[in-house]
Amino acid sequence: MKRVVIICLTIALLAAVCLSASVLYISGKVNAPLTIGQDTLFTLEKGSNAYRTLKQLRNQGATDVTPLVGKVWLKFFASDTSVKSGTYMISPGQSLVDVFNIFTRGDEFLFAVSLVEGLTLSQWVETLSGHAELIFDIDDTTLAATVNQTKTQWCCNDVEHNEGLYLADTYFFTQGTKASEILSRAHRALIDYIDKAWQTRALDLPLEDPYQALILASIIEKETAVPEERDLIAGVFVNRLNSNMRLQTDPTVIYGIGPTFDGNITRKHLRTPTPYNTYVIKGLPPTPIAMAGKAAIHAALQPKPTDALYFVAKGDGSHQFSTTLEAHNAAVRKYQLKR
Repeated sequence: MKRVVIICLTIALLAAVCLSASVLYISGKVNAPLTIGQDTLFTLEKGSNAYRTLKQLRNQGATDVTPLVGKVWLKFFASDTSVKSGTYMISPGQSLVDVFNIFTRGDEFLFAVSLVEGLTLSQWVETLSGHAELIFDIDDTTLAATVNQTKTQWCCNDVEHNEGLYLADTYFFTQGTKASEILSRAHRALIDYIDKAWQTRALDLPLEDPYQALILASIIEKETAVPEERDLIAGVFVNRLNSNMRLQTDPTVIYGIGPTFDGNITRKHLRTPTPYNTYVIKGLPPTPIAMAGKAAIHAALQPKPTDALYFVAKGDGSHQFSTTLEAHNAAVRKYQLKR
């Protein structure tokens, strides 16, 4: 009887040792770094499960965990096996445990698209159409839907088109997001930002509502790429509007010409009436001429006090500002005619 007990204890001990060794082996394999040399995008299709995911990782060379070890780990030791479909970034140094934690949490990789200030809506649409990770669904119907959800008095039922109604910024998204959703987010971001900024605007601005602020901000975006000049250029435009002077800004003329503009603005262009030609019309054009970012909107609502009524490009991206027509004409001769 004693011998039988000893044998049973020995067998139990050996089994415990084997089990412990197996657990240590499995733990070592699933916690070892992935067998990849660089960051890699990994997509789990809808309907994927943990076993299929492990096989997919193995087939793509991301892990050398055998099917048996993987199945034992998933069945008895993995904390969660409910993987979620999506596209993920897996990296060297991560383990099988690490990536399964990412898959079960659904921490998808975020792609980015930069919708740049100063560009037009048509240029933004072209940018979105070229982004492979987006589902491009932009047409007249979806474009209208991106602003139809607005619940504010000044926007957007009475505007003829969507130019300027989105906030220039970088937007992050998961693979398979619709392009129209990006524009919807950009529109909501614009409404949120300008509604708050409008409440703290400078006093006595010649702007009737936030939409006019967007129009002015779009012109500021097109006039300068120098951040330090935005609020000063805004100050000049505000002075001209308050003085009932025409804005006389070339970007509005170019926008009014449309797609036929060949890059060379002429005197004929400046004299040809369009709703956007601020050499002909007084006040602001009827709509924004480009997309604006936060800095330009802030400049339009908080212009820098100045006596200047004129500015001219110096050829290096910056401008020469003048308070009198005589000084302005001299600056034109210096920086434009001679050049």
